[in-house]
Amino acid sequence: MISTISLFILAGLAEIGGGYLVWLWLREGKPVGYGIIGGLILVLYGIIPTFQKFPSFGRVYAAYGGVFVILSVLWGWGIDRKTPDVYDWIGALICMIGVSVILWAPRQ
Repeated sequence: MISTISLFILAGLAEIGGGYLVWLWLREGKPVGYGIIGGLILVLYGIIPTFQKFPSFGRVYAAYGGVFVILSVLWGWGIDRKTPDVYDWIGALICMIGVSVILWAPRQ
């Protein structure tokens, strides 16, 4: 379980961090190097989930989507300095419950 969660967090940080660097380049006029590094990090984001032990691409990405939402709320809070409100936290909790069901529900 620790490996699964660690890979989801690593993928999320790569996706959000890479996207953020591209955002800074295109939206805030940072040097092109930001975009290049962001693009390379986004390529890593595409590779990281392949290390998950789950056999189903769809299930891995569905679960990852919930983790991405939670990490995005935390990124906004820590990096963008936008304090999450109660609805952000409720939504993140719902996503966490969804991820848990998708990954660890008993199946045949």
